[in-house]
Amino acid sequence: MAHSGPAGEAARAAAAAGAAVRGTSDEVKDDGASPCLRMDVHTHILPRTWPDLKDRYGYGGFIKLDHHHECKARMMRDDGTFFREVGKRTWDPDSRIAESNRIRMNVQVLSTVPVMFSYWAKPEDALDVSQMLNDHIAGCVSANPTRFVGLGTLPMQDPDLACDELKRCVNELGLKGVEIGTHVNDWTLSEPELFKVFKTAEQLGAAIFIHPWDMVGTELMRKYWLPWLVGMPAESSLALCSLIFGGVFERLPDLRVCIAHGGGSFPATVGRIDHGHHVRPDLCAVDCATKPSDFLGRFWSDSLVHDPAALNNIVSIYGEDKVCCGSDYPFPLGEMSNVGKDYAAGALIDSMTGDGWTQERRAKLLGTNACDWLAADPSAYWTM
Repeated sequence: MAHSGPAGEAARAAAAAGAAVRGTSDEVKDDGASPCLRMDVHTHILPRTWPDLKDRYGYGGFIKLDHHHECKARMMRDDGTFFREVGKRTWDPDSRIAESNRIRMNVQVLSTVPVMFSYWAKPEDALDVSQMLNDHIAGCVSANPTRFVGLGTLPMQDPDLACDELKRCVNELGLKGVEIGTHVNDWTLSEPELFKVFKTAEQLGAAIFIHPWDMVGTELMRKYWLPWLVGMPAESSLALCSLIFGGVFERLPDLRVCIAHGGGSFPATVGRIDHGHHVRPDLCAVDCATKPSDFLGRFWSDSLVHDPAALNNIVSIYGEDKVCCGSDYPFPLGEMSNVGKDYAAGALIDSMTGDGWTQERRAKLLGTNACDWLAADPSAYWTM
């Protein structure tokens, strides 16, 4: 289903930008970084123009874009509440490619900003939102197929619609998979209603990227940016525990999931999770008798942990074949230098020293593992 209007125009504009900067040797920074394919699995993008969804659907709660400056836009809730200011690189493929060239990043995996999921909306409207966003991302990838990989979004509150859109994303748009939230309204990812979405993803060979949103306990965390610092890590652990305890990983052995933010608090508490499963099977093992840590190595994680010791920890826990470079570009809480201003994906991986940090391991984390998760051919992407 192709869309007309602002989002459809944005998709067509992206597709028409085939001459976008692809990079030349004199544009690429030579800083001694590991000479291998480098792919950032965690980047977010929006269309430059976006319709007024309150007018479109007749009720509010959606995000609007207010381009108050040539290179900046305010993301506003349609009740007038300010959400976030974003820059040109949030919607402009050329800016993203230029910044990628500067740090020798070959490929960005594009997904929407989680606030756009709209799981709370009427299912048919959430489907419409998803299709507009997915058409736009597909256009960006079509214009720059050696520089971008696309992930769609789904109306997860209606699993049947979600399955249909997942099939469209893969079979018609050529996207490698989808991004979903860590929960869906009052459902955790273990809910039986959602299993058909995961099963469809496995059947299609589609990758799933799980990203925190609508953080639990936000009403208690009114200060200090705590929803992002405490709530998001809890959400990632909630998602993984739901998939493990709910038997999703056990029932779908070929499902390819990557969790954002290093899995949040999960790797630091996996011992506690195992212990709880052992001592209270009446509560924890009701849907899956397998020890939770037995599923380590069955899913992927991004590398966005901001700390060498934390990166060592997730590599030790998940395995060096299961951690992928991810930055949360273009947002300041991501792997961004200069107080959140400059793109720096892969910098932590490049900086790692000590036992085990060979060029082979770096190459895995910087690109090989991402291609494995996405079932992508590394030779299809731009190299320096």
